[in-house]
Amino acid sequence: MQVIYIDEDKYQYDIHSLFKAFYPEEDVRVIVGKRGSVPEKEKDVSPDDEISFIDVDKTKNDLKKEIYLTLSEKTGKNLPWGDLTGIRPTRIAMNLLEEGKSEEEVFCYMKETYLVSDEKINLSIDIAKREKEVLKDIDYQNGYSLYIGIPFCPTTCLYCSFTSYPIGAFKGLVDDYIECLKKEIDYVAKDFADKTLDTVYIGGGTPTTLEPDQIKELIGYLRDKVDLSHVKEFTVESGRPDSITRQKLIAMKEMGVTRISVNPQTMSDATLRIIGRQHSVAQLIEAYNMAREEGFDNINMDIILGLPGEDASDVQHTIDEIIKLDPDDLTVHSLAIKRGSRLFEAIRERELRGELKTTMLESMKNTGEMMEIAKNGAKTLGLEPYYLYRQKNISGNFENTGYAREGKAGIYNILINEEVQSIVALGAGTVTKRVYGEGGRIERCDNVKDVKLYMEQIDEMIDRKRKLFA
Repeated sequence: MQVIYIDEDKYQYDIHSLFKAFYPEEDVRVIVGKRGSVPEKEKDVSPDDEISFIDVDKTKNDLKKEIYLTLSEKTGKNLPWGDLTGIRPTRIAMNLLEEGKSEEEVFCYMKETYLVSDEKINLSIDIAKREKEVLKDIDYQNGYSLYIGIPFCPTTCLYCSFTSYPIGAFKGLVDDYIECLKKEIDYVAKDFADKTLDTVYIGGGTPTTLEPDQIKELIGYLRDKVDLSHVKEFTVESGRPDSITRQKLIAMKEMGVTRISVNPQTMSDATLRIIGRQHSVAQLIEAYNMAREEGFDNINMDIILGLPGEDASDVQHTIDEIIKLDPDDLTVHSLAIKRGSRLFEAIRERELRGELKTTMLESMKNTGEMMEIAKNGAKTLGLEPYYLYRQKNISGNFENTGYAREGKAGIYNILINEEVQSIVALGAGTVTKRVYGEGGRIERCDNVKDVKLYMEQIDEMIDRKRKLFA
């Protein structure tokens, strides 16, 4: 275990993130206390643990650079994102470009300030320029986007951290849940009547756990109540192939959905079973082809690099199969996993039973080679990177990147990532964000995660948003 003692209660998140990036397979603790006096008082600190003492009487950037250089020399590692610990590195490039800085000035700033690799700086600048182009017609001040959460799934994937409930056990509540969504839609129709709705995103969970008539009922109600005439993108995150039917695709198409996701995560049936997805690769291909047959011309696919037991050859196979399908948008995720999660424990059990060729942690590792395979696959498809974000404990200290064809970039993805426009979120477990024009200040309010509690407290959920936007 890595134990870091700091003399003041500040920068704990950044210090923890940097140490974790260099020591991903170890537990990392950051403890506030004076040098030399605290270790004896910490009962769970072992003499075998590696202990560091850090004085935090510096600016955050100077401190992070000092820690990075020390750990880099000690471990022999250079991190692709340098000492950056935030989840939105492209925002740095975006802000500097909007200030009138040249690309060369942006490059030098990110290199000198954060020690970012040349490749990631160029990627950040490239994406920032593309984001600016995609968002040039978005009304930040008088516009908003709408998110509707459907918190039900066929089963819950082991790696998932989103709000989701098995549809089998909650099927009897879905109609009542939709009625509560209608109440929230009524609030939006009234309080945002003078605003421009730019994008609609129905996510989850898995929205296609709804039946065709429920899809029509929900979207039809939204169309009747809210002005959708200025909507530039209407996405339904279909996601799980085992939830997609032709009738549901027809219903979405009839109701004006313009963009959907059909997500494989991997093209390996063995890995799909490990991560708790109950569909096969063949089902994925069938669902994708049905979507094309029903006229969907903007289909996103998600994959995850660093899934348990997969190496570069498995990623290459997944990319080769996706190239055959020719999606319009490909989102490449690096697995982010926490100890104590269901996936961590499931893989640990397989390791203890001797069912894995490698150790658990070795079996869930993303690499630069895997990232390069995915990037080259996107290039072969004619897709360009258009948004990027990072997560805590992300495998390989890499990033999640969305690639898309010209004119097919997911506008909502950029808006939610860059936080430049208010997003009104409906449904259990969703978070509404109000973005203020002055200085980009952001305030949030959330809906409770528990479906039954959400329905019982629906009036309070609406009142929270009403107060936020008052």
